[in-house]
Amino acid sequence: MHNFLPKNIALSAALLLAPLTALQASGTKPNVLLIITDDQGYGDFSLHGNTHLQTPHIDKLGMESVRFDRFYVNSFCAPTRAALLTGRWPLRTGCHGVTHNKEAMKPSEVTMAEALHEGGYRSACIGKWHNGEQYPYTPIGQGFDEAFGFNNGHWNNYFDPVLLRGSKPEQTKGYITDVLTDEAMQFITASKTQPFFCYLSYNAPHSPYQVPDKYFDKFKARGFEDSLAAFYGMCENIDDNVGRLLSHLESLKLADDTIVLFLTDNGGTAGVKTYNAGMRGGKTSVHEGGTRVPLFIRWPKAKWQPHLVKPIVSHIDLFPTLLDLCSVKAPEGPKVDGLRLRALLEKADRAAWPERTLFTHNPIDETNKFPGAVRTQRYRLVREITGKAAGSGVIAKDASAKLWELYDMEADPGETRNIAAENADIVAQLSAQYDAWFADISQDPLRRLPLPVGYPQHNPVELHAPQAYLDKPLKFASGPGFSNDWITGWTDTKGKLWFDLEVATAGSYEIELAFASLPADAGSRLRISVGSESLEMTLPPAPAPEIPLPNRDEAGMKTYRNREWGTLKAGALKIPTGPAKITLEPLTMPGAQVMEFKHLKLSLHSAQ
Repeated sequence: MHNFLPKNIALSAALLLAPLTALQASGTKPNVLLIITDDQGYGDFSLHGNTHLQTPHIDKLGMESVRFDRFYVNSFCAPTRAALLTGRWPLRTGCHGVTHNKEAMKPSEVTMAEALHEGGYRSACIGKWHNGEQYPYTPIGQGFDEAFGFNNGHWNNYFDPVLLRGSKPEQTKGYITDVLTDEAMQFITASKTQPFFCYLSYNAPHSPYQVPDKYFDKFKARGFEDSLAAFYGMCENIDDNVGRLLSHLESLKLADDTIVLFLTDNGGTAGVKTYNAGMRGGKTSVHEGGTRVPLFIRWPKAKWQPHLVKPIVSHIDLFPTLLDLCSVKAPEGPKVDGLRLRALLEKADRAAWPERTLFTHNPIDETNKFPGAVRTQRYRLVREITGKAAGSGVIAKDASAKLWELYDMEADPGETRNIAAENADIVAQLSAQYDAWFADISQDPLRRLPLPVGYPQHNPVELHAPQAYLDKPLKFASGPGFSNDWITGWTDTKGKLWFDLEVATAGSYEIELAFASLPADAGSRLRISVGSESLEMTLPPAPAPEIPLPNRDEAGMKTYRNREWGTLKAGALKIPTGPAKITLEPLTMPGAQVMEFKHLKLSLHSAQ
């Protein structure tokens, strides 16, 4: 059983106690604004040589910052976020995927928000979370004082979206990147008299490719196909919003003592074929283009001279670095893997910076050791899985990994010549390091964490279709079952779906079903059960018509879909504390399929 008790906040004393600078010794604590964008690659900025778009505000921030030229993250969204929030390799946190609750971090993890809270900071998570959908996996459960945005991997509608404030839905007005920037500005204004940590996690330019006309039309007029025109438009809209945000800091006279970080969560997507700064690969790839992204850090009061840092650094370094810069003692807790970057920020003697080896692992399925990569200052060692198994359609226990490939990143930054055959000793050395690293981070076996219910901080709680386990012939409507997907193909009464739960409070839970059923298929009998308790119901017609979305591309129109789901209040079930399984099982099916399933909502009405 997973431990959902309040976490033991104690991080190793080894987390690098640095001497305080004169600035820190004065007793002041800087504010922290961490901006992360989604699916924007290193090459998607004019600062990095892309002549197809202009990002002047982010470029200016970069030129005023310490820029880390070789900053590495995971090549999928959620593992990067888990690493930067905890300073730990993602597998240690329990995060090993992007959907099916594989993206959740264990509640026992100590996050940046929790650590800074101990140092007197007020914190907000604004935008995309993607490290768990139910409390205590959520931002509030992981230490943030405020949360506004959404908890899963992507959102389907970027215009006037319904977002979550904490766990409650809130209708907004406007384009989502503008809305999130407005919220960040409001939080900064409200927090200006105390140290604050604003984690602003933009969900653009991740698909679906939706953007206001003025941005789309600009790039469409230049001859770009729809998805790229929208993508570049989204990048320029982000740049405009970063400009608004930084101007807001100036207007409040907070810019001088605010540490601003800008980074992205993985390699690029729609733009990589047009411009990728000479790198190989994009999102999902363990080559350079999938894992190398920008990192800019600016703190005017520290009087760092803007400069370009060449040594390799990683997402795991941000947690210890920010605690160090903010003079916050690391709480006790799980082992931290990252290093403090102070010496590189201060432009100290780089000869003293340790030679490092960094690793990338994209499991997606908990049984797989590959794809993976090893990065030293000079070399990149890569072992790929090709075809469908390389991405989110991964095959469990896949043994089709290619042989290790080796590239000299100084002589061949585009990874065009595999030099493994003539450097067998280097391959053996680096692959042995990967094996040892993987064995270390895999000591706690990976598994899909159960879905927590029965917390007052998140009541009612929804259990979403991608978090379910399925019998055949049930399947997800859009491939592997990403966020906002639903379950279809329920054409056999022998097929069931179920959720694994961890129940915090025993009691009577009202059960509500969100589903679709064409009139010709209506009338199926369904049983919902937990242990010996069960409910039975007849499903009425619920056509669930499509809700048009402003997707700019044909692929998005097929993949990102919203529907007006039917709902049915099924009754109440008594559920005890501890592990449980809630099962949906058809009894009869008079039509072509039982139903299409979107979510279950559980509301604790009376505790026992």
